Amino acid sequence: MKRWYKGTALLLAAAVTAACGAGGRPESEEKGSTVGITDTTIKIGAHFPLTGVAAPGYSEIPSGHQAYYDYVNANGGINGRKIEFVVKDDAYNPTNTSQVTNELVLNEEIFAMVGGLGTPTHSAVVDYLNEAKVPDLFVSSGSLQWGDWPKEKPFTFGWQPDYEIEGKIIGDWVKKNMPDAKVGLFLQDDDFGRDGEKGARRYLDDQIVAVAKYTPGNTDVAPQMAQLQAAGVDLVLGFNVPSYTALSQLVSLRIGFKPKWFYSSVGSDPALVGSLLARFSEGKVTDGASMLNGVMTTEYLKGVDAPDDPWMKLWQKVWDEHGADGELTNYRVYGLAQAYTFVQALQAAGENPTREGIVEAIEKSGKSFEGPGVAPFRYTGDSHLGISGVSVVEIRDGVGEDLTPVLVTDLGDAPIKEDDSAANDSPPSNGIPDVKPAE
Repeated sequence: MKRWYKGTALLLAAAVTAACGAGGRPESEEKGSTVGITDTTIKIGAHFPLTGVAAPGYSEIPSGHQAYYDYVNANGGINGRKIEFVVKDDAYNPTNTSQVTNELVLNEEIFAMVGGLGTPTHSAVVDYLNEAKVPDLFVSSGSLQWGDWPKEKPFTFGWQPDYEIEGKIIGDWVKKNMPDAKVGLFLQDDDFGRDGEKGARRYLDDQIVAVAKYTPGNTDVAPQMAQLQAAGVDLVLGFNVPSYTALSQLVSLRIGFKPKWFYSSVGSDPALVGSLLARFSEGKVTDGASMLNGVMTTEYLKGVDAPDDPWMKLWQKVWDEHGADGELTNYRVYGLAQAYTFVQALQAAGENPTREGIVEAIEKSGKSFEGPGVAPFRYTGDSHLGISGVSVVEIRDGVGEDLTPVLVTDLGDAPIKEDDSAANDSPPSNGIPDVKPAE
């Protein structure tokens, strides 16, 4: 399968290059590839699970993207170009991700992939996108592979805090505040779980007494919860997606397992998990959100529980004017925030953006991009990793109450420090950034 895919990727990369201009060369060797760009439009794409086990929550992210692009387009676009956003459903299945990515690159001829979601899914296409020299921007996943090796994957950039630094901050907090806890890890069995475990073990190696892993798609987590219970775990650290937060809570309730819980930011949205608890329990749990009272997690974006935040006011305005059906949710906020970052990258690429040019622009200017994230970005030529930190919070009545200030760090033995420098970022009055072309 791997040999077939790599061969296909090389053929497709050649096809894309040939489409750029006569003789298999880009339209302008000085400027680079302008596939997906016309005088009036720029077409981008993404893969998301619009159906399937991961659809709850995640299927809302592209509607946030679309609302912000529609808002920008209604205000003249970027350098006279309107943004077209093409979304394909991969149902959180890597085989589907390969298929829809081929469609986006070859049939839709997108300029860039923006926000493609999922560690196991995007892993199936990241090499192809780089071989085809398609900008692979702001992947919706915290895996290290999106940004830790820019020489190997020069066209790919992460966006959210990577799972290793999130694990480090969680591990450090637990070590300082719960030094006697018997810690069990509940992990998605891929880079998501592995990177989170790597970070947490830097501080908690001597406190971890059990590790239980699940395979995405297998919804029976009773063996994992029984394993943690048998090991005497009294604090579970979960690096898992929202549906598995709900499943772990329901199974633990059934077997009488009552530890403290600390879920990563990925799996802790109270509204979504509460609705999943009601659905999975077939109505037996009527107030699922209350089951998360006392659960600890991390935050790197202000959400709908902070309606007075200036960024949330902007997102609500954009959603009211251009959103699809339904209310503004934290997942739509995530999409709005990613789209805001992409608009800055496009502005930094100048009036005549190219695929190569936007990559170079993010490396040069991306560290200074602003936005609603609580911590600064880390983009440079040596790192394509995204937001640099989080704060630790405890959920009470659906609202995250801060347990720490904003904490930032980097990979490996980089120290954890307080950094509120991003707190001064506020949206421009017209809601559209104004980034100068990178020099």
